[in-house]
Amino acid sequence: MGSLADSAPFRVLVIGGSYGGLSAALNLQDLCRGKEPRCGPAPDKEHGVEQPQIPIDITIVDERDGFYHAIGGPLVLASETYAEKAWVKYDEIPALRSPNIKVLQGSVKSVDTEEKVATFQAHGPGAEEWEIQYDYLVAAAGLRRVWPVVPKSLRRKEYLLETGDHTRDALTGRHGVVVVGGGAVGVEIASELKDLHPETKVTLVQSRDKLLSAEPLPEEFKDIALDLVRETGVHVLLSHRLDRTDEARDDDGVDCYRVHFTNGHTMLADQVVMAVSKSVPSTDFLPPFALDEEGYVLVESTLQFADSSPNASSHFAIGDLAKWSGIKRCGAAMHMGYYAANNIFMSMVEENGIELPVIDKPREVLKLDEIPPMMGLAVGKKAISYWPEAGVNSGEDVMKSFFGDDLAFSICWNHMRLGTLDLETTVDERFGDLGLAS
Repeated sequence: MGSLADSAPFRVLVIGGSYGGLSAALNLQDLCRGKEPRCGPAPDKEHGVEQPQIPIDITIVDERDGFYHAIGGPLVLASETYAEKAWVKYDEIPALRSPNIKVLQGSVKSVDTEEKVATFQAHGPGAEEWEIQYDYLVAAAGLRRVWPVVPKSLRRKEYLLETGDHTRDALTGRHGVVVVGGGAVGVEIASELKDLHPETKVTLVQSRDKLLSAEPLPEEFKDIALDLVRETGVHVLLSHRLDRTDEARDDDGVDCYRVHFTNGHTMLADQVVMAVSKSVPSTDFLPPFALDEEGYVLVESTLQFADSSPNASSHFAIGDLAKWSGIKRCGAAMHMGYYAANNIFMSMVEENGIELPVIDKPREVLKLDEIPPMMGLAVGKKAISYWPEAGVNSGEDVMKSFFGDDLAFSICWNHMRLGTLDLETTVDERFGDLGLAS
């Protein structure tokens, strides 16, 4: 059993530093240090049994210079204070301050799954390009989303300027804000803005006769969503399809926009927020044989690439870019990250002929079940939830349970234990003051 301290470390490349990627990296580090994985089920009791330790080097690649809490995006657009909290630079995340974890800002341009080598392009001045060899790869780059669903900026400093300008523009006009798109993002952007700034006129526009029309959710969920959005004071226009938006001036000569709809209705706005777009998987770096026709990665229930890929057992895909059932959610991404970490660890154990101690039950390869449609949606001070076992629920208690008081930032941060140093020691008071410590 023992230790492999003198062996060459396994090289693990994680592409994407959001919910899934961080979960995979940190759960794998836990396991390879002989600890319980942070996102796995808690052990029934404490055990003093020695666990094998496996040396690893983890490289995380992300286009941004920090972890961005995408769930909080709607609140980022309404609050400059929250925007500061929602983006934490990687070098300020305590859990990543480990000698065997390295974070690179840039993009993976291509992956050769047969040779197990990735071509990396750095961001910034000089923009160097080099090859990264790996033993295991985790694709966790998510979907390519557009502003304002996610920021355009790749560095925290520019992001704060970008979102700050957006928020100030929304609050200083006389005609208000028009949010186009009645999906989850549009609903949350409109309701957060109105909740924080009740004096601002906010109009939510949906081309269909129901909000959340594209989601496989019960009609009750969609009806309650509409009631709660209106309860916040947002004006909702259903069955209004956007035709175009023109620059204009109002009767007093003030610059604004004139919004035209295909039914002939027009209105003035100080800001038009497009919360409707076709998000595509960020998988351009992967070979076509690993993808379906829409660009999603074909995976087995173990989250390994489908067997048609060379070295499929060494390649994993998790989160939004994986071809799997269910609505794309951060909770699913973190759960997939834990599964991938477990299965990579089990592969390492098998490769080294290690016999794991049996404690409560043998550790085994995990297989992901089909994920039914489920969602938690924040609407002002209340939230709606749905999953098959519990049905539809709504209210302030649902908001507290699903989102806390910061649109689930602290829930996600604490679940992945991002505020712990060397996996054990909770870090300095500065992080605690920001609400970041676990």
